[in-house]
Amino acid sequence: MLSRAGRIVSPYRLLLPLCFGVFIAADDMTVVVTLLPDMMADLRVAPSELDRASWSITGFLIGFTAAMPLMGRISDRAGYRLAFLAALAVFTLGSAMVALSPQIPGWLYGGLPEFNWLVGMRVFQAIGGGAMIPISIAAVGELVDGRHRAVAYGLIGASAEAGGVFGPLWGGGITTWLSWEWAFWLNIPVTVLAALWIMRNPPGKRNKHVKVDVPAGLVFAAALALLIVGLVRIGEPDAIMAISLAVTAGLVVLLIAMNTRSPDPLFPRPLFRLVSFNFANITHLSVGAVLIIGMVTVPLMAATVFGKTPIEGGLQLLRMTVAIGAAAVIGGIITQRIGPRVPAMVGLVVTSLGFLLMSGWSVDIAEPALTMHLVITGLGIGLLISPIAETALFSVVDDQRGAASALITVSRMVGMMAGLAAMTALGTVHFQQLVADVPAFSPDPADQARNIETITNAGMDVFTRFYEYAAILSALALVPAWLMTRKVRPLASPSEGDA
Repeated sequence: MLSRAGRIVSPYRLLLPLCFGVFIAADDMTVVVTLLPDMMADLRVAPSELDRASWSITGFLIGFTAAMPLMGRISDRAGYRLAFLAALAVFTLGSAMVALSPQIPGWLYGGLPEFNWLVGMRVFQAIGGGAMIPISIAAVGELVDGRHRAVAYGLIGASAEAGGVFGPLWGGGITTWLSWEWAFWLNIPVTVLAALWIMRNPPGKRNKHVKVDVPAGLVFAAALALLIVGLVRIGEPDAIMAISLAVTAGLVVLLIAMNTRSPDPLFPRPLFRLVSFNFANITHLSVGAVLIIGMVTVPLMAATVFGKTPIEGGLQLLRMTVAIGAAAVIGGIITQRIGPRVPAMVGLVVTSLGFLLMSGWSVDIAEPALTMHLVITGLGIGLLISPIAETALFSVVDDQRGAASALITVSRMVGMMAGLAAMTALGTVHFQQLVADVPAFSPDPADQARNIETITNAGMDVFTRFYEYAAILSALALVPAWLMTRKVRPLASPSEGDA
């Protein structure tokens, strides 16, 4: 219990405004899934330019991830409350700019609406959104005692997953009754509410000796963006892919050199001497890739081979994400009682089993099998959230918790972006190979029916192959998950961890 204005306050109550902010940010990561068709129409993007349109999501992920290391260190220096308020301010301004993006070219130079302006504003908005998660995770170390932190990590994870599933449903409702811009205008009152709420919390510790390496943060952001540019072209390699990946490698070398020589590195060097921290990041990288496969493929499969509406696709995904949120809390309780190893290993086994079951889907998959498979997968992923956070932060000193929280979140986001880029590129090539000999239209109704069936089966083959990849990756992640939990015990203090 903590004291506030002479009253005893539950630490979990102090986490509520942080969880609310995380929910809002995660919601905006996925809301465009159902807004995208209307956005494309308003901003003159043709249906054949889906690879270009996907940058409304990819750009947000890049900004979301790039902000984390810098904001993690800012949180260590300024205190979690001030850093969280700054993140909310950037997110609010970015939301307004996204809503206004169709008008910006006309105001500046009398031009027509351009999609690139929307992508740029989404990146700016994401800088605020991406900062909220590491700030919140770092705040747990200050607001919650060691015995209860695992549950707190689970609550923050559950908030992020809940926001991620609410996004497509919210976007579908907005486009049904209003225009897509309202999904971003309505962010403003809820972020103001979050700001007023967080102001009731204690300000948090300030560590003025902590410095923020802004140049290294910019190099990290550039490397991240170029990595994704290269990965999205992996299905059809070309010079742009080669140049992007080569420059990425050079920037990574530069970042390592900067981090090694700087007296105040962006990524504190002691973190990389913690065995559990390093393997937690490797595990989280795999979990991010697995998660994005499910989050993207389930609604996409529903909208194509199953012929569902966007709302129905969102509701289908809801079965998995609700299970993730519930299991995140359960995993926190289990981790608190017996340590992170069992929930981490069980979570990966269950995740692999769930995706393996989903890889056997056909166009005739029916209830209750569909729901059972989605719930099994969600339970497995949810069980992993708290063990990974607990393990990563087990031995981290207080003035490095923000940076450590940012890094462990970055690893998951990089896994998501890499998984999405590779999945999109390889899946597109595989689908084109399967339907290369299928004519777009046949005047013979029987032939046309067979063509449609062939295309549907090709789509099903691509989607189920994604699930196979996720099952394999989940199984492979058992190795780093075992290694990350070797020295982490339940209810231990940080001083008892590995060094």
